[in-house]
Amino acid sequence: MIYREKQTLTWWEIRAIQAANIEDIDFPDIVALDKDEQIILIAEVKGLPFNFQETKAKQYAILRLIDYLQAATKIAIPFAMLVDVNKILIFQWDGNNLSEPIISLNTADVLSHYEPKFRDKRIFSLYLKGLIEAWLRDLAYHWKSAIPPFTKEMTEIGLLQLLEDGRTQLY
Repeated sequence: MIYREKQTLTWWEIRAIQAANIEDIDFPDIVALDKDEQIILIAEVKGLPFNFQETKAKQYAILRLIDYLQAATKIAIPFAMLVDVNKILIFQWDGNNLSEPIISLNTADVLSHYEPKFRDKRIFSLYLKGLIEAWLRDLAYHWKSAIPPFTKEMTEIGLLQLLEDGRTQLY
């Protein structure tokens, strides 16, 4: 039996490549890594006054995700996420094509667990990024909940298994 070695780059190697080409590559808002330091998800997050309800804003954000996914030529990052105060959309990336959203969640339903007044507050980008990161870390480590919001849905799409014991990086 012949085994092929999986060619992967760690997040730190990718950062070094990006540093050399910093003017050409934009960073996603959030990056999630698995326990082996491989990138498994990138996210674009927009708080108030922005949202992805407008078609052009959503298309632009998707193009930014695709640009980043294509820049990571030696690895295939399996998931991408768009987040605004209304929706969390998760996509799959096969190395060439970004799927239609494979899951759509109401942002308030997810993040009210971490910010009980989510529905009553104006949520700006930096705070929204922090709340999304808190949810992803809860999925990975169960720091707040034995069963974080939408655990079942994350398991069904295969993202939870990759997040377990991983970490996140916020930009």
